[in-house]
Amino acid sequence: MSRSRFQAFFGLSPFKLGCLMVLAAVLLFYSFGQNKPFLLATLDNRVTDTMFRWRGATPTTGQVVIIDIDEKSLRQVGQWPWPRHTVAKMVSNLGAAAPRAIGLDILFAEADRTSPINFLAELQPYLPGAITAGQLADLKGREALDHDLTLGKALAETPAVLGYVFQTTNDGLKNDTDQPMPSAVIRVEPSHFKYADLALIPSYRAILNIEPIAQAESEGFFNVFPDATGTVRKVPLFMELDGVPYPSMALEMLRIGQGTESVTIHVAQQVQSSRQSILGVSVAGRVIPTDEIGQITVNFRGPAYTFPHVPAVDVLEGRRLDELRDKYLLIGTSAAGLLDLRATPFSSVYPGVEVHANVIDNVLKGDPFAYDYFTELGLTYTLIILGGLLLTALLAYSSALAGGLGAVLLIGITVAGNYYFFFKHNELVGVVYPLATIIMLFMVVTFFNYFYEGREKRFISKAFGRYVSPQVVAQLRANPEQLSLRGEQKELTVLFSDIRGFTTISESMDSEQLGRFMNEYLTAMSNIVMAHFGTVDKFIGDAVMAIWGAPLNDEAHAIHSVQAAFAMISKLDELRPQWLARGLPAIDIGIGINTGLMSVGNFGSEQRFDYTVMGDNVNLASRLEGSNKTYGTKIVISEYTRNALGDGFYCRFLDLVRVKGKLQPVKLYEPLGAGVPDSATRKAVDEFELAMSHYRFRRFAEAEKILTQLEAAGPAQLYQLYLLRLAHFRTSPPPEDWDGSFTFTSK
Repeated sequence: MSRSRFQAFFGLSPFKLGCLMVLAAVLLFYSFGQNKPFLLATLDNRVTDTMFRWRGATPTTGQVVIIDIDEKSLRQVGQWPWPRHTVAKMVSNLGAAAPRAIGLDILFAEADRTSPINFLAELQPYLPGAITAGQLADLKGREALDHDLTLGKALAETPAVLGYVFQTTNDGLKNDTDQPMPSAVIRVEPSHFKYADLALIPSYRAILNIEPIAQAESEGFFNVFPDATGTVRKVPLFMELDGVPYPSMALEMLRIGQGTESVTIHVAQQVQSSRQSILGVSVAGRVIPTDEIGQITVNFRGPAYTFPHVPAVDVLEGRRLDELRDKYLLIGTSAAGLLDLRATPFSSVYPGVEVHANVIDNVLKGDPFAYDYFTELGLTYTLIILGGLLLTALLAYSSALAGGLGAVLLIGITVAGNYYFFFKHNELVGVVYPLATIIMLFMVVTFFNYFYEGREKRFISKAFGRYVSPQVVAQLRANPEQLSLRGEQKELTVLFSDIRGFTTISESMDSEQLGRFMNEYLTAMSNIVMAHFGTVDKFIGDAVMAIWGAPLNDEAHAIHSVQAAFAMISKLDELRPQWLARGLPAIDIGIGINTGLMSVGNFGSEQRFDYTVMGDNVNLASRLEGSNKTYGTKIVISEYTRNALGDGFYCRFLDLVRVKGKLQPVKLYEPLGAGVPDSATRKAVDEFELAMSHYRFRRFAEAEKILTQLEAAGPAQLYQLYLLRLAHFRTSPPPEDWDGSFTFTSK
């Protein structure tokens, strides 16, 4: 089915197809509502993880310190769990440092088996007298013999928050008497809502610290819930047990550290039949945004150990306590063997205690992440509708390259905008859906174009591939409207090369030998031109004509042309010994290069035409090639090419000439090489240019003296040329209006 019949049957064009896809994408996203599909949410999270790594670590407030039960502490104190009186000593030392709050990311759910009271019955046979039941009961109340009581007393004397765990699944072990006892006053705003109305994460039972230890000022849960990929991104500030909200350990530490008694839970204003979504939590005048179930989205400060870590053994031995004044202290572990490790956007191995440190630091700095569904909704619709329609127009009415660049640019702007305008301002917005829409739109419309618009381009390749260069075919495929005789004005660089003495060489070989030899030579030269981003325009007998800057744009066309010229000379030096060994002539070439405005396009007849360049600047390049015989050089470039080269090449001034057909004189240069030359070359060039300065200002004696010295030091055709001119000027001085130029009377 032809393209026209296809479009007539379906009423489709590339633009209409793209518009239909944009409409479908909008309707599909609308159907999701706030329940984003799992795959989409996962990919958005992965993008956020990447942005965390782009951003890198950021400074903490400096108010949160981790007391780390690390490998060093375990090695010096002993294996975990430590005797409770050891933990009590650590807590007491921390309390003496006057911190704002101490949080224990540790659960003491069983009695300490190392307490001396547990061994009295076994030791009784070895004691002088028997211990009565009354005496034994009295001894059990003594702290010195019960490490749990020792720890409980230490906790009661410090601003400590004990951690505990909620069991969220029914394990059949629930005891109605096991109820946490936080000291916070919990309010709900608006006040007409009850605790039971809150959409908090439910729990089945609490796993608490044993009663002798549970003497701290308050307690809070330290549960965290990784997402489906196992990564911790959010931490609940409240959870629910039997219809009652309970605060987290981090939230209680903040409340105690800020010296306030109450915490307020803010819920959505609308009345719903189901439980009310949470808007946020406020404590001590700080509003903490949360998701609908009361979880803070953590703005992780960086990889593990971003927060200060003080080894627990240092605290036990009374060291570094002066660093802990007015700080929020979290007692936890980074030791791998104790298995309190999590995965976060920065790392798959991250101390769990440092997650709580991030929560506290986020609230203190006021920069936890927030998510606004309506911001994401508006951004997604804008990207899909405006960006999608713009991309569709590019793909439909421009080239595939322009469409591809448009898609890349749109994706880049979306990702960069999300990072700089949202992520860097602590707001999370999902962009995977609009990005996926843009990619799908590009692929489908491009695929459509390939099958139903590519026929015309494939026809061009088949019809013209045998007549013009592959680069021209590619340009015509991209822009079929250029199939005309009309050209365009463009600044380009043209190179002509020619074999010296070719007529004599050709006479020394039969036609078969000459054909093989020329094919080998022209292939080598053509490969060099193309390797340096040029186009071989044509072969004129033994001459090569090449273009830089067309049909493909090349901002460095002059540089690439001179690089190619040096490579051609070098390749000849490599081939010459091989040819001599085969009985072939040792050829040499001359190269002329000019840069300037010229006409480029398809020129010829209606039946057959070629892509080439025309104009005075092309003719000048051809004449520069021939001037090598005059100056004894291999490469001659015009002043226009010299100016376009910049400082990358070291060039020697040759002459100021008027070539046949041009009124204005042109400066000619010989490129000597890339970069900085050796000192001998620089000295010779400097002396020659000094001689040229004398020459231009008619100080012929001074010029002749320098040139004579240069010729004596190293004979060169260039020096001999000027010495002959100076000898001529002695008998026939130039006219008064002479500008230092020389006029070529032949091509």
